[in-house]
Amino acid sequence: MKERGEGLARQHAESGDVGRAAAGPNGTAPANVSDRAEGAPDGTALPPIRRPGEHTAMRRTVISARATATFEPVGRSVASARAFVRDTLQGWGFTDVVDDAVVLTSELVTNAVVHAGTAADVLCLRTDGGVRVEVADRYPERDVPLQGAGQRSVNPDSEGGRGLMLCGALASRWGVEYTATHKRVWFQLDLTQHPAGTRSAGPALPTDALPVADPRVRVAVVQIAEDGRVNSWNEDAEELFGVNSSEAVGRPLADFAAWPHTPGTGTGLAEALQLSRWEGSYGMRAADGRVVPVYASHLRVRDSEGAPSTVCLLVRDHERAVLQTAQRTAPGDATAQTPGEPSGTATDPFEVFIGSPAPDDLDGLLQRTVERARDMLDGDAAYLLLATDDETELEVRASTGLPSARQRFARVPVEAGSGRYGSARMPAVHEDLTAVPGAVPLLSGTGMRSVVTVPLKVEGRLTGSLGVAAESAGRYTNEEALRLQFAADRIALAVERARLTELERLRRGSLSFLVEASDLLAGTLDRDQTLALMAQMTVPTLAAWCAVYTVADLSSEPELSFVLHEDEDRIDGLKTLLGKLDPPDPVPEPGARVWSAPSETVHSAALRASLRDLGLNDPTQTPGPGPTLATAAAVGGETVVLPLVARNRVIGMLTLGKPSGEHFRQEILELAEDLSRRAALALDNARLYSERTAISQSLQRSLLPPELPAVPGVEVEVVYRAAGEGNEVGGDFYDVFPISDGTYGFAIGDVCGTGPEAAAVTGLARHALRLLAREGFGGPAVLERLNAAILDEGARSRFLTLLYGELRPEADGRATLKVVCAGHPLPLRLRQDGTVEPAADPQPLLGVLEDLELYEQTVRLEPGDVLLCVTDGVTERREGTRMLGDEGLAEALSVCTGLTAGAVAARILRTVERFAVEPASDDLAILAMRMPEPHPAVGPAP
Repeated sequence: MKERGEGLARQHAESGDVGRAAAGPNGTAPANVSDRAEGAPDGTALPPIRRPGEHTAMRRTVISARATATFEPVGRSVASARAFVRDTLQGWGFTDVVDDAVVLTSELVTNAVVHAGTAADVLCLRTDGGVRVEVADRYPERDVPLQGAGQRSVNPDSEGGRGLMLCGALASRWGVEYTATHKRVWFQLDLTQHPAGTRSAGPALPTDALPVADPRVRVAVVQIAEDGRVNSWNEDAEELFGVNSSEAVGRPLADFAAWPHTPGTGTGLAEALQLSRWEGSYGMRAADGRVVPVYASHLRVRDSEGAPSTVCLLVRDHERAVLQTAQRTAPGDATAQTPGEPSGTATDPFEVFIGSPAPDDLDGLLQRTVERARDMLDGDAAYLLLATDDETELEVRASTGLPSARQRFARVPVEAGSGRYGSARMPAVHEDLTAVPGAVPLLSGTGMRSVVTVPLKVEGRLTGSLGVAAESAGRYTNEEALRLQFAADRIALAVERARLTELERLRRGSLSFLVEASDLLAGTLDRDQTLALMAQMTVPTLAAWCAVYTVADLSSEPELSFVLHEDEDRIDGLKTLLGKLDPPDPVPEPGARVWSAPSETVHSAALRASLRDLGLNDPTQTPGPGPTLATAAAVGGETVVLPLVARNRVIGMLTLGKPSGEHFRQEILELAEDLSRRAALALDNARLYSERTAISQSLQRSLLPPELPAVPGVEVEVVYRAAGEGNEVGGDFYDVFPISDGTYGFAIGDVCGTGPEAAAVTGLARHALRLLAREGFGGPAVLERLNAAILDEGARSRFLTLLYGELRPEADGRATLKVVCAGHPLPLRLRQDGTVEPAADPQPLLGVLEDLELYEQTVRLEPGDVLLCVTDGVTERREGTRMLGDEGLAEALSVCTGLTAGAVAARILRTVERFAVEPASDDLAILAMRMPEPHPAVGPAP
């Protein structure tokens, strides 16, 4: 059988000749007791109980009561078994050993119903020295974990064997017995030996850990007759409640007790007075009408004539420690049952108030709470606010009977004014809100007249506030406040748990969001793309619309750089609206601050539009188009501004907005603040990269000739491609320049490395070549002097490969070239018949040796010939282990006969690009010079 809701436990009571009664479990009729020797449930003699080290002398144990129950092999039976043992032992008065017995029973029943998969029989025996509990399952062939010689010790973290290990640690004695059909594990817990007359005792505590009470503790003793009327009222009751004994005696207790008669507050007053024992909180009405919160302990007694009555001991609620006893129900034990309630009924006050099953999400729980609170006090509206982490503000999370869409996530301060009525930390009743305008800002303009609010507290910490409002004045008194406070106390812990669960889920989602955002922001160094990513990550995840302002420098005004709305049709209207507003101030203080200008502007525009529709134009307003009503609805909610601070400077502002009537959650603002810090750094990195790229490109352009001169009779074409992303200055360069009448210099070179050092050598080489050539020096002299200048740079110098030549076109269509190749890839000559050959011999490169002996070589180009000069970015083009090389370049050039210089350069570039899939990793320069073929003279037609 199951016990309670899972099945009624089978309980046995033995009758005997002892006339005294012992309290039974769960408030049921006590089991009759018998004075007999300890025996097994079947009546056979139990084996002698022997302590370790004791002699085997027989000890007889008197069994004064027993209780037994059987639990089916289902998981919930473990909780039922715990409750059964707890209630049984508490009913017997064995409070000192209850916790140990429950722990051991839980482990042993778990082994039976979960691991063995059989029903479990639990037997509790009360003896003169303690209690013995037996747990039997129907799986006798299971091994017993032993711990001794040759056996491995039990791991405390292992599930197997833990129950017996706990028995050895907690029980006075324990053992295992086998029969053909059962295996029984039993343990004995001896009672603690207290001084004479002591039933229970607690440890000595330091003074600052003792409960706080008034200098004189007053305990009101009120005795209630069977008919519910007061027949005794002591002096402390007179002092506490201001009612004389003569006035109180004979009146029903209900005239004084402000007892909550609402779902979720448990048993009613009449039922509580019928219970054998009751303990809890309620209120007592004093003579002046106020309600005094009290903590009470009720005991049902009978006089010598057998007439029953109830003795009520009452103290002020903050002095409850005077009367409060240890809880009899295990925390979280859903099967615990209040005495006097029918078996199998739900007894959790939270579930009674909220309803079963309770919503498993925070929003559903809060909405159910406000609806039940409204119905409980017969109100017209209700709302629930949750406190922020610093307990300075309350955030609206649920409401009913109010414009919830407009109020959701609105924030109000915890301390709205002086006194208890201005603080959310204390219960408050406002009988008429029109008499105190603004007392409850949340209800302004809602038509509510009276309201009662109570705090939600967990362990003394404010976690929220619950309020119920009505449209009529004077609806609520302190009694309703007490009833609502009782309900709030019952749901506070559940709400806080649900809030923490949601917060943990949001924080995990936030971490995932921030990781993804960081990856996206780190993936680009383009400023415009970074701005777009910032907006796309916030809309619609964090806000309905977003605008990013950037600040170029400290003296610049913020500039609207990017606008995004979740509805693309609203982007243009939003951009127009923000363009007309003064931008928010670039304040460096962290955190989100409210910016009211957009909502005020659109609300004013909406008002003007309504007046125009009614023909009530305001003559003081300047006519003209304003924001449309659709734009006003889209951006009329809360707007916040977060500074974008990077490297101790405000570089912009991230503006987030909501539609009309909506507010931001605190958790969303915190997430947006984290995002703004990452976005600011990414935006500043993009700015620095853009600036560096612009500088590099400008420097690169300065190292190349602005334009090529026109060389009479010669086609000249140059192709230059810089590798990388443009933020590094390359080392390749070229130049074509006039030297004197009819003579032109040309050069193509490659400086080792990239960056500023390479740029310095490149600039030195290009300008030195022009200067020295125009001074009349020949090719070898020019390069020898350039080599000396490079070496003079010392540690900053870089070696340089250079092809330098002088070109003199001739009248017959030919050209003479004088060439010096200093460590550079050799120039190639393409003849008209497709033959390709080197046009120079290799010589030492520049910037390495001090004494160079260079020579120049003379080449004559015939009409149709092509001279191709390249850097090593062409010849060293690679894919895996393959390289284009000089042979590949010559092969590509050999098929270029008849092409112009421009077509030859383009063909070579295409060959380089197609040689490998990956983009080029080195700069390249291509210089092609071609002697055009003479065109035959065209005579007149015969």
